[in-house]
Amino acid sequence: MAVPLGILYLLAGGLCYSALTIRPSGTWDEDAYAAITLFCFLAIVVSAIALVITAAPPAVRRAMGPRWLAPPLILVVIAATRWALGG
Repeated sequence: MAVPLGILYLLAGGLCYSALTIRPSGTWDEDAYAAITLFCFLAIVVSAIALVITAAPPAVRRAMGPRWLAPPLILVVIAATRWALGG
């Protein structure tokens, strides 16, 4: 389960990175704001999927341990903050 979770974490991290690096040219730049919103939403969705995969099945939860819950939670906080402040 580490490989699929690692891929999901990398995907969510890339989406967060993209959302953080997009800089609108001005208040009129609706496309940049839409891209920030989209990347943040997708990062939250991918992180939620990773959380469900990690936490839902008891066998996976016991095998992977609680430390595997930290990356998607951190990425959700980053994406939600970016969405709330700049998207």
